[in-house]
Amino acid sequence: MIEIRPAESDADLQAWIDVRRAVIPTESAGTVEEHRNRNSSKSLLMLVAELDGELAGSGMSGLSDLRDRAFVAPRVLPQMRRRGLGTALLRALLPHAESLGVDKVSSLVTDLGSRAFAEPFGFAEVDSQVEQVRMLDGPPPADPLPDGIEVVTVAERPALLEAAYPLACEGWTDLATVAPATLDLVDWLRYEATLPAGSFVALANGEIVGYSGLCAHDNDGVAEDGLTVVRRDWRRRGLAAALKQRELAWAAANGYREVVTWTQNGNEAMRTLNGRLGYEYRDVAVTMVASLPLP
Repeated sequence: MIEIRPAESDADLQAWIDVRRAVIPTESAGTVEEHRNRNSSKSLLMLVAELDGELAGSGMSGLSDLRDRAFVAPRVLPQMRRRGLGTALLRALLPHAESLGVDKVSSLVTDLGSRAFAEPFGFAEVDSQVEQVRMLDGPPPADPLPDGIEVVTVAERPALLEAAYPLACEGWTDLATVAPATLDLVDWLRYEATLPAGSFVALANGEIVGYSGLCAHDNDGVAEDGLTVVRRDWRRRGLAAALKQRELAWAAANGYREVVTWTQNGNEAMRTLNGRLGYEYRDVAVTMVASLPLP
């Protein structure tokens, strides 16, 4: 028998984390405390599923960062697949997605099996992103900063993270997405630059003109790139590269073995920059979208 319930207790939140780690082992799954805080949002639903009393899957639904759609993320443990759990989880998530006042729903898939599952429900590919990985075997070389630039870390001046938010919003409008991506200030402060000593802010005459953040990752020895953004009038001067080089140097000096990042399809400038800095491609995630209600 399949049982699906909201992940509200600490035990259920940990079960949700365990499923994510098993299904997507290279990505961060978060902590119970982090998800307890996220679960306080009425726009987010987290589920766990059991089959005959045994943990079998999880699900999440909420409002996409693009704000023009909801998202659903049904996940089933590999050994529990082809028993109806994916469909049951999707159907349990849809009422919440439909309640968010949007007419589309998206899901992110990383393998052919998930794609084959999604297509009969009307999901079709609209976008993709790639994972790039920079292995660290020592501090990388760092280009000189452009003239007139001072760089400080978020650890040195924590207030700069909030001050960098307007620049982040400017950067999101430039991303190659079908609708502008957004992250509210509360989530920006909560999830960005969680490795503040490895997150760098560039100042020119006291004004923020560049930012590159580094975030904690669940896997030992792994850090994750946050947002890298340069003010439009300071682009094409090597500032983004200089900031990311300092971020990588900090990670190498502090015992990290790799830094990972996800870059949207169409953002060729950042992919090219990452390649020049030694990042290599590892994975692809496809965004699939369907109209609500689903068949």
